[in-house]
Amino acid sequence: MSETDSCIIRHFRHYADLTESDEALLDSLEREPREVERGEALWQTDDPAGRFCTLSKGWAYSFRDMEDGSRQILEILLPGDVIGLREFAFHERLSGVMMIDDGVVCDFPHRRLVEVFRESFTLSMIFFAVSSQQQALLTERLINLARRSARQKLAHLIYEMYIRLQRTMPHATRRFRLPLSQQQLGDALGLTSVHVSRTLSGFREDGLLIRERQWVELLDPDALAHEAEFAGRYLRDSLWPTSGE
Repeated sequence: MSETDSCIIRHFRHYADLTESDEALLDSLEREPREVERGEALWQTDDPAGRFCTLSKGWAYSFRDMEDGSRQILEILLPGDVIGLREFAFHERLSGVMMIDDGVVCDFPHRRLVEVFRESFTLSMIFFAVSSQQQALLTERLINLARRSARQKLAHLIYEMYIRLQRTMPHATRRFRLPLSQQQLGDALGLTSVHVSRTLSGFREDGLLIRERQWVELLDPDALAHEAEFAGRYLRDSLWPTSGE
């Protein structure tokens, strides 16, 4: 897989400059791609946790199924994300992971990540930074669920996707693909699909955004961010200098 096609390399370059050796190590994590289909589970809660995977193409989400049959979506995973880092210290999966659309993933065992840590201090730091940001995203999701109105919840989630996609899409624009169904958006935000539909219609009437099938166009990104009371501190990540200066 060439650097041009590697979402994970573009993602990691967001944190620090990478050497050719660093890029080769990241490329080695994507040497065994496999195609996965929409609705396919990469793993389920309580499955053995002995591997990670990179999401090279497509979208996915992590989830927990509740006893009443409902589903809570925990994370929305985008191309370039490393899946499973949070379970590095666990023997079993804490949540399931499901593909939102067709895609490509590359599996690698825990021991391969340990080898990467041994070979590159920079990549070790970036993996810790990625894990920290995943935790920050979950924290923000908790605040979104507990303390924001329906309009704020949906505005916040869509604007967050817009900002995150700019990392791995070199030519990202205000119009981008958002392949989550209204039910999936509701499962991520604690809303019914009917409430999601009404809220999206309200955004259109207010000139904030247009949702057509799997595509969203932000008509006024600044106004949408204001609607969401969006404070992007949790997305402004960077590495502290590592040279000792």
